[in-house]
Amino acid sequence: MNLDNNAEIKATNIPAWLKEAVFYEIYPQSFKDSNADGIGDFNGIIQKLDYIKGLGCNAIWMNPCFDSPFGDAGYDVRDYYKAAPRYGTNEDLKNLFDEVHKRGMHILLDLVPGHTSIEHKWFKESLKAEKNEFSDRYVWTDSVWEDPEGYCSLKGIFPRDGSCMLSFFSNQPALNYGFYKPDPNKKWQQSVDATGPKATVEAIKDVMRFWLKMGCDGFRVDMAGSLVKNDENGKGTIALWKKISSFLYKEFPDAAMVSEWGEPDKSLEGGFQMDFLLHFGPSHYNDLFRCETPYFAGTGDASAFVDKYIENYEKSDRKGLICIPSGNHDMDRLSKTIKGDNLKIAFAFLLSMPGAPFIYYGDEIGMRFVEGLNSVEGGYSRTGARSPMQWDDGVNAGFSTAPAADLYIKQDDDPDRPTVSKQEKDPDSLLNEIKKIIEIRKSHLALGNMGQIEFVTKGKQGEPLVYKRTFGDECILVALNPMDKETEIVLDDETKKVIYLFGSNIIKGRKMVLSAQSATYILL
Repeated sequence: MNLDNNAEIKATNIPAWLKEAVFYEIYPQSFKDSNADGIGDFNGIIQKLDYIKGLGCNAIWMNPCFDSPFGDAGYDVRDYYKAAPRYGTNEDLKNLFDEVHKRGMHILLDLVPGHTSIEHKWFKESLKAEKNEFSDRYVWTDSVWEDPEGYCSLKGIFPRDGSCMLSFFSNQPALNYGFYKPDPNKKWQQSVDATGPKATVEAIKDVMRFWLKMGCDGFRVDMAGSLVKNDENGKGTIALWKKISSFLYKEFPDAAMVSEWGEPDKSLEGGFQMDFLLHFGPSHYNDLFRCETPYFAGTGDASAFVDKYIENYEKSDRKGLICIPSGNHDMDRLSKTIKGDNLKIAFAFLLSMPGAPFIYYGDEIGMRFVEGLNSVEGGYSRTGARSPMQWDDGVNAGFSTAPAADLYIKQDDDPDRPTVSKQEKDPDSLLNEIKKIIEIRKSHLALGNMGQIEFVTKGKQGEPLVYKRTFGDECILVALNPMDKETEIVLDDETKKVIYLFGSNIIKGRKMVLSAQSATYILL
């Protein structure tokens, strides 16, 4: 479908492929092991590209794959220009890009611009007592006795006098992008226009150039809103990303840049084409899926989410897209709180909202959160959401032929665990329902990434969630009832055709009765 004409989103920098993208998130460690070492790899991903395409996804976001000591699952980068050897070589990664493109698909790499590993050569140079070109690549105070206020730091174990700001873990020193409002009494707080911060920006631009020329299609940017410090309302970070996005879209006009920010009004102003709504921050995303009483479990209230979504939608002035993911490597599995048929209703929501959908690997079969695991590579409480993919009933559920004890993370050992092979054979499975919904989404521009949305109801407790999607002359009503009782809504428009139905409904004139745990899309 050509979406260049009559598009409802105002952004001019969104490449054509992103307007139609349905993403699949791959955690490479846990997706498919091709060499029996217990860890997923690039060649394993290549083996499963046809599965991803068959699901209906035409784009991939792959979590960090650069060389790393893996103190934080690869988010502690040791070398931005080298693929992690456990996944393969740079040539193997280039081959993955090529195989993705052969199938008419696209792939985003995970860019981590906020920090590196303590093993990165930039950091090793910066911690030297002698001044050098990397001395200002990270945020250092002038004295080991002074900590960066509000941040943890590394100190006392290097020749350099000073404390180095950390992003979070002790193995992740913060890169220096300057301070929006430097404290004049702290000389180490450099302005965003100082030599050190400007050099950091250029270094990250060079990393982006390298991989885009290699064949990747863009980046999902980790912690995108946190780069500039002492940053009032994100103004400095917005300005920073405007500079980077200007370079990116000039040199690589078909590239995509998606932010982990959670505040679309800021990220889209900075030049990102799409922003993730996160499980932390102001979005109320957790109200839908991950709280004590989630809306899509049939017991909660979605209205605070809807209010915030509308606010973000209007404040961003439709300059780009807002993504609502099924989950990711930092969250509990969707199936931990949403069970049975309600999972299908949750996906009927996720796959009928504006912006590009993101499906976290395994969510399409209802993979479970594996309880009670020890932390692996900085996962801690997140580790249970990162277990190996469950493909079939073979050894290690088809993930790897290594001994089970060698697997990267312990698998779900329930004999009734969901697998791709079981669900492919079951016409009523979650997997097949998702395939059906994606196909319907792709067949109707109003349900796609670029269409507008208008909420009819806000999904208050005990109320269905109802909204209209429009693109051009096409208008589709989406009505979702996750509750265990039927409910009635009054339609403003005469219906033309039901194009999707899970559960049942009865339409009499302008009244529609939605059965318990049902979802319907109606062409108006």
